[in-house]
Amino acid sequence: MNEHVAFFGDGERTFALTPDLIIELERKTGAGIGSLCLRFPEGNFRHAELVEIIRLSLIGGGTTPKEAAALADTYAAKRPLTEPFPIAVAVLQAVWSGTPAPTTEGQALPNG
Repeated sequence: MNEHVAFFGDGERTFALTPDLIIELERKTGAGIGSLCLRFPEGNFRHAELVEIIRLSLIGGGTTPKEAAALADTYAAKRPLTEPFPIAVAVLQAVWSGTPAPTTEGQALPNG
């Protein structure tokens, strides 16, 4: 599973969209995952889509559904877009391309 870890709300959180949660995201937003992955980084999204990506990816990262809903409502729905937007984009990029492998300091990334 491709995960993204970021500070959100009151601490570090793990975000991930599992295959089942991708299906739920598509159902809730009415948009396909490919469309979301391609247009989100360009800033072409609805507010409800942003909040759903955050909520569902918190659940995928291990947060309970109740806590994920509260966190998404407090820290995504009611905050400036500049706060949750980079997390949503990173989550979608992890779905699209996978999570980059960690590198050690001074180690070159492989060309690819």
